[in-house]
Amino acid sequence: MSLSDEELERYARHIVLPQVGGVGQRKLNAASIAVIGAGGIGSAVIPALAGAGVARLTIIDSDVVELANLHRQPLFAEADTGESKAALAAAFVKRLNRFVEVDAKRERVGTDNAKMLLSGHDLVIDGSDNFATRLAVSDACVALAIPLLSAAAVQFQGQVGLFRAQPCYRCFVGDAFDADDCDNCSELGVLGALPATVGSFAALLAINMIAGVGREQAGQLHLFDGEALSWRVIRIPADPGCRACGSG
Repeated sequence: MSLSDEELERYARHIVLPQVGGVGQRKLNAASIAVIGAGGIGSAVIPALAGAGVARLTIIDSDVVELANLHRQPLFAEADTGESKAALAAAFVKRLNRFVEVDAKRERVGTDNAKMLLSGHDLVIDGSDNFATRLAVSDACVALAIPLLSAAAVQFQGQVGLFRAQPCYRCFVGDAFDADDCDNCSELGVLGALPATVGSFAALLAINMIAGVGREQAGQLHLFDGEALSWRVIRIPADPGCRACGSG
């Protein structure tokens, strides 16, 4: 796949990077990524991926904009209150980069539709705010053999992890969180700048993965402490009894 003159100019700052170059940029221009959630994490991930020239973005979010979202979701404005987040995020992508194909899905992901919504993508980025959705997404990604990049932010704590086959996200959290009633940032609170930090890191990890930059990150969890302003990395072991990716 060759790049047009306009694309060469648009992505010039990527192409001059020896770690990316024309080969890496063409990989980005051929990639298809599903983003679950257009909230705090998505508000950082979606512009970064669109700006990088990812070929196709599917944005999946059933929610509408509320005033309480605006301190951490800069994709939206006060006038957008009550409007679909997925549709507004897709409109933003179209304004930013006409070379990116974008599809807005105003749906809630669950065990009944996850495979259908995620099939055909090269990567899934999950920025949803509850464990039931995250586990449904993870199980679908394992079944479809699609890499999953999970990102979360609550209070002052953030985490980003890339999962390929084994270990999977269910290996990390176990089976106890399949219910919808687990805590999220609406109950616990979240510092407004934290999701932007975590989402930008997730976008960087995704771009590096697609373009082939750096070493393999699968099976590692990157933890951010927003009070100490520090990152640390832990390795996640595979659970041989995991009902999604193991023999259990």
